[in-house]
Amino acid sequence: MKRKVTSKGKQAAKAFEGAMGQGRMAEITTDVFRRGKVALDSVVWEMGQLLVEAIMYMEREELAGPDYAPSDPTISKGGTQAGSVYVGDRKLRVRHPRLRGPEGEIELASYAQLKQRGGFSEELLEKSLRGLSGRRYDETIGDAAAAFGVARSTVSRHIVEATAKKLQEFKERDLSAIVPFAVLLDTIHRGGSAFIVALGVDVNGEKHPLGFWEGATENAEICEELFGDLERRGLKLTHRVLFVVDGGKGIIKALRDRFGKKLLLQRCTIHKSRNIQRHLPKKYRAEARAWFRRAIDCVQLNDAKRELNSLEKWLRRINSSAADSLLEALNDVVTIHRLRMPELLRKTLHSTNAIESMFSTVRDCEMNIKRFRGSAMRQRWLGAVLLHCEKGFNKVKGHKDIAAVLRTIDGDQCEEKMAA
Repeated sequence: MKRKVTSKGKQAAKAFEGAMGQGRMAEITTDVFRRGKVALDSVVWEMGQLLVEAIMYMEREELAGPDYAPSDPTISKGGTQAGSVYVGDRKLRVRHPRLRGPEGEIELASYAQLKQRGGFSEELLEKSLRGLSGRRYDETIGDAAAAFGVARSTVSRHIVEATAKKLQEFKERDLSAIVPFAVLLDTIHRGGSAFIVALGVDVNGEKHPLGFWEGATENAEICEELFGDLERRGLKLTHRVLFVVDGGKGIIKALRDRFGKKLLLQRCTIHKSRNIQRHLPKKYRAEARAWFRRAIDCVQLNDAKRELNSLEKWLRRINSSAADSLLEALNDVVTIHRLRMPELLRKTLHSTNAIESMFSTVRDCEMNIKRFRGSAMRQRWLGAVLLHCEKGFNKVKGHKDIAAVLRTIDGDQCEEKMAA
């Protein structure tokens, strides 16, 4: 029986060499020895189990030599042994060839690489992040004849391991190489907890999820803990950084306590517009929204303030609370105008849309989670998803104008010092 199986493996290796060419097979084999499963995944799925076994037989031939001309008399060939490898997102049965040396069993390097579970956990995680429930994984892997041993409990364990690894990577990564131009702050509520999340835009226009901090509610203390965590990991939060927030009182208080009059704060214009409209009867809401939008679209600071002051007077006649809501944020919604920010960059930083878009991805990725089982699970998933989001980030629109805006900031602060 052993000879029959061994003969079958040798025939498979020869068949692939004939079909693909000996040179190409040697190239694939070398790459798999060097990089393991990563290299194999790109070529193996169509060829499947047969190619995996062929590669292992080819390695055995390289180590021990052919039967008629052994290269090392101290190494002897055995039969085969049942085993399993991870290929793509499937766990496959294989028969791996055996070798024995003076000190006992010799494990093939290719088999050792292919049976590692790390890559399998990563791929399961990627599928889960795309909305695939771990409870339904056994329905999606398909081709049951080629796959085996993927139980719900196994999938859950792999996901826990992978998300824990991602969370550690996210919370421990060094931020000292990031020079922030803007930091967007917002809160996402998950499983009964509030997570204040920071999204950074560096001086080159690249976006980076910087960190998060969990609390029962959004408050100044939790926000300060987040700032402390970012600074411990090397991020420099200075008076040159523009902070974009949705209007949460806790976040704004923490920022004002930290930076005082030097704070560069841009209130989200979309949130402020909605807040104003909530105070108004329905028949006035469309006009108030259009008027506010017209003010924000102004290029010059004086034009924007003139429109907003006119809007405040109009609102005062209809609803004083709506007018007060506008008045308390009047200076903070035009910070982008005060910095003479060009149009494309204003479109990015006049609101918290960039971080809201990231939160949308978080919700999509977690849509199959029915219940969070404690803080550890909430944090594991959030850290993993934020890293997943980062892969799809593009530079912000208008990033070429960031250097000019920074010069404006430096010039304005220099004038303030001279005036003081």
